[in-house]
Amino acid sequence: MSLNARTKYSGFAMLLHWLIAVLVIAQWLIAVTAEDAPTREEGGAIMANHFALGVVIFVVVAVRLVWRLVSPPPPPVSGHAPWEKTIARIVHLLFYALLLVMPIAGWIALSSYGEPISVFGLFQLPALPVPQNPALGEQIFELHGASGIALLVLAAFHGLAALKHTLIDKDATLCRMLPFGTIKG
Repeated sequence: MSLNARTKYSGFAMLLHWLIAVLVIAQWLIAVTAEDAPTREEGGAIMANHFALGVVIFVVVAVRLVWRLVSPPPPPVSGHAPWEKTIARIVHLLFYALLLVMPIAGWIALSSYGEPISVFGLFQLPALPVPQNPALGEQIFELHGASGIALLVLAAFHGLAALKHTLIDKDATLCRMLPFGTIKG
């Protein structure tokens, strides 16, 4: 087995990682665009894409978690301090928690209005059997939005940490999640 095979994530894990990153950024842009829509109806039409993409993100994250079980990630970089490894584990757990809980919370909130989720017109997720309570739905949407901000802050921290390891520590941590670049043994 080559050194890169032992230190890099699999190609499929890399694909899922970067796909999730792109989808999360798209989600944020869709939400901002919907908030800035000139009318409530236009904002609602834009948010329909946000809801559909939330379903897609949930599925991709679930696939990523299954893949981690089937194909475990490479071990942490040996040169990282114990506190760095601990923070990395916490950040990854928070990512997975937010990326799974946020779509479910969105579905619950939308269901509190009695609304299903159309997934790009391909199929529909019915409203969950929760009491119709728009006030509660609004509160859940507010928590969902705050969680989205937390997710973006976490992603920025994650990206900055990868850059710190690559540019300052020069340990090629970022190369572990890229199909190019080598990692020194």
